[in-house]
Amino acid sequence: MIKRKMGRYLLTLLVVTGLAGTIEDNTISKSERKYSITLMKETYKEAVKATKGLSEAQLNFKAAPDKWSVKDCIYHIAAVEKMLWGMFEGAMKAPANPEKRSEIKLSDEQVVNMVEDRSRKVQAPEPAQPRNTGYSSLDDALADFKKTRGEHIKYMKTSTEDMRNHVVQTPVGWLDCYQVYLFIAAHSNRHTQQINEVKKDPSFPSK
Repeated sequence: MIKRKMGRYLLTLLVVTGLAGTIEDNTISKSERKYSITLMKETYKEAVKATKGLSEAQLNFKAAPDKWSVKDCIYHIAAVEKMLWGMFEGAMKAPANPEKRSEIKLSDEQVVNMVEDRSRKVQAPEPAQPRNTGYSSLDDALADFKKTRGEHIKYMKTSTEDMRNHVVQTPVGWLDCYQVYLFIAAHSNRHTQQINEVKKDPSFPSK
């Protein structure tokens, strides 16, 4: 009996200290974890792919003076990746507020679809405007994007934090932190679509 109790105690201690071999997670399912990681990986891959092989003239082309270039879109993606993660981290560090879950009006799928929907036009705030991001080249922005996206994927692979019960008010309404994570991935897809729209413009340079 004593050995059995000691065994249970050691197992509990291993789990608490993170030394057990499996993740104990009661906040998101395996399918939710897999979906969010896949979305992060695929939207990153598509954003980078959209810039491959483009000349400086193509990267800097604007369909109109008030429109964004391909380079502008990447600057914005990389900068907003960090801004949204700041929101995520701030909400996760705050006390859990499950009582606010009743304020959430959007499903996970609706969050992703809404952010990716290019028919819904949104004016980016000044700090997120390409000219204000602080990047001086496409390579700088892509390197920063690669670094932060990698960190975010790693977080979701290993985190046991209670993302569902940390709820934050956003410009699109109340979301839990898992939904904010999906929002981040979908945001880069939104502007990858914008890049592809620029490339389809009849005046886009041939080389």
